[in-house]
Amino acid sequence: MTNQTPASQLYLITPPAFEPKAFAAELKAALDAGPVACLQLRLKEGEGEASENAIRRAAEALMPVCHEYDVAFIVNDRPDLAVKLGADGVHVGQEDAPYEEARRLLGPDRIVGVTCHDSRHLAMEAAEAGADYVAFGAFFPTTTKQPKFQAAPDLIEWWSGLMEVPCVAIGGITVENCPALIAAGADFLAVSGGIWAHPAGPAAAVKGFHGAIAKHWRG
Repeated sequence: MTNQTPASQLYLITPPAFEPKAFAAELKAALDAGPVACLQLRLKEGEGEASENAIRRAAEALMPVCHEYDVAFIVNDRPDLAVKLGADGVHVGQEDAPYEEARRLLGPDRIVGVTCHDSRHLAMEAAEAGADYVAFGAFFPTTTKQPKFQAAPDLIEWWSGLMEVPCVAIGGITVENCPALIAAGADFLAVSGGIWAHPAGPAAAVKGFHGAIAKHWRG
């Protein structure tokens, strides 16, 4: 997962709960609407993690769609399942499996991304350890999860001016508020509700994000 162009790319995150077959159709509609770098499978059951069976069922429905569109399929929290499922990578938080354990399980060629909240220190540590990307956030209020940290666009600007490791901006990102993150140099915009809860549907949302990205780089 590398940033090969100066423009921000889309990093989609699934809703916390969905019916796999129906959601696969929504995902296909979104991917038909424009390029997407990757999809993170992030399932929750109540306040806890989803069962291995639920994650497997979702992956079996979504991973083929992703690969049809050359979209990387990332599993949240569970490097062990990422390996079992043949996923392209894993995203780990500060309270999940440590980066070193995730890398040991996935090997050198698959993606390991790390949540760094609003911390420059955590991001530097992750990058030096070999993370493929660092994720900062939340940048805006979000209904997907209760954020414990608040990040500002100048964190993205600082990182993109200093480091080659790509950064992902996450947290409440919508078509309307994404321009500040694009201007700051976010390599990837991680979006969940801003895609799946868009009033005109996921395809319109993807087109809207690409319009915002294009407008910035034209201007």
